[in-house]
Amino acid sequence: MNKTARIKKNHQFIVLQKLVIVSVLIGFLSAFLGISLKKITEYYEEIFFHEVSVNPVFYIIFPVFGLSVIYFLRHYLFKKKENKGIKEVFESTKSDSKNLPSYKIPSHFINGLLTVAFGGSTGIEVSTVVATATIGSVAQQKENVFRKYKTELICAGVAAGVTALFSSPIAGILFALEVISRKVTRAFVISNIIAVSIAFGLLTILKEEPLFAVSITTWHLKAIPYFILLGILAGLNSVYLTRCVLFFKSQFGKIDTHYYKILIGSVVLSVSLFIFPQLYGEGYHAIKGIFSNSAEIPLTLTLAITFIGILVLKPIVTSVTLASGGDGGVFAPSLFIGAFLGLLLASILNTFFHVHVIPVNFMIIGMAAVLSASIHAPFTAIFLVCGLTNDYTLFIPILVVCLISKYTAKMIYPYTVYTYSTDLVK
Repeated sequence: MNKTARIKKNHQFIVLQKLVIVSVLIGFLSAFLGISLKKITEYYEEIFFHEVSVNPVFYIIFPVFGLSVIYFLRHYLFKKKENKGIKEVFESTKSDSKNLPSYKIPSHFINGLLTVAFGGSTGIEVSTVVATATIGSVAQQKENVFRKYKTELICAGVAAGVTALFSSPIAGILFALEVISRKVTRAFVISNIIAVSIAFGLLTILKEEPLFAVSITTWHLKAIPYFILLGILAGLNSVYLTRCVLFFKSQFGKIDTHYYKILIGSVVLSVSLFIFPQLYGEGYHAIKGIFSNSAEIPLTLTLAITFIGILVLKPIVTSVTLASGGDGGVFAPSLFIGAFLGLLLASILNTFFHVHVIPVNFMIIGMAAVLSASIHAPFTAIFLVCGLTNDYTLFIPILVVCLISKYTAKMIYPYTVYTYSTDLVK
């Protein structure tokens, strides 16, 4: 080996060493941020939800307070700096000159927490994704040698953050690949595997439990036609969610005075939460409630109207939350809609057609299907929902239904909230 080749090999080894070290650091910081945000949000959301249950006047106070605080923080603390959510991550990965500024870490952490804790009908997932992407972006700016690994390091942060939220390293990597990067490089594989390994190791040390403790026993071939129906309905619901988000963002964008946006958003939120408390925050409390009682709930006219009302209102309330200044995205709303859609379909089939399908299975598959169609990432949805339940019994039906829901949605409307452009909004 000549001297030039030896120098080149040594340089590559040094670069690899540095990539491993920075990936470990990104993985730890992103996982710590994701776990912290999840725990703090769960804690305060539970406290505030209990308060509104005891004293309904808080249905009026909490939304206007939360949205107002977010506005003043953005206006005065973060100096009116732009906030496009996950679209900024895309813009950063596609541009050599545009980077994610470090203020986005505290900004999205604080605003995501305030939005959900005070009743905003969305989740902390996108807040976590943008904040952890920023960790990767800041890291790659520290050394010139990392400049060419910009997308890979941003994806490492995102993958670790998603892993921390959903206890699924595979879902973390697949989300970074399907939604952010869209390509695999050696640096992507190395940095992302290391980052999610660190994140999952931290979850193991902290003994994090799956979000939904459910018992899945089996599934039957006779249910396949009904699973296909669920996939089609999930695709339709995801398009409704996407179009709602785009429509309300467009309409609220025409309002010049921001406090009018807050007042309108607060009124819609307060009325909706008062009628359907299940819409409060992420809605995971409502999903846990129907998981534990799904086999015992007889379908009555009142219950059917409640479920339909929730399915109709959830996309509207989520959209208004985001359009009036809330921080979040469509992850949690998609899971919420999918769970209620799955239970409603299973209840209708069992009550009127006596087919004896298993409601819990339909809820879990529905969660994955609506998420798959909403973000056009079926494999992320599969492993994410299996990670949430820590059970892979339904892997095959989830795979089939996620693909059906995604392509149903794409045929009707080929864009997601991440990929649309303003000139597409009618």
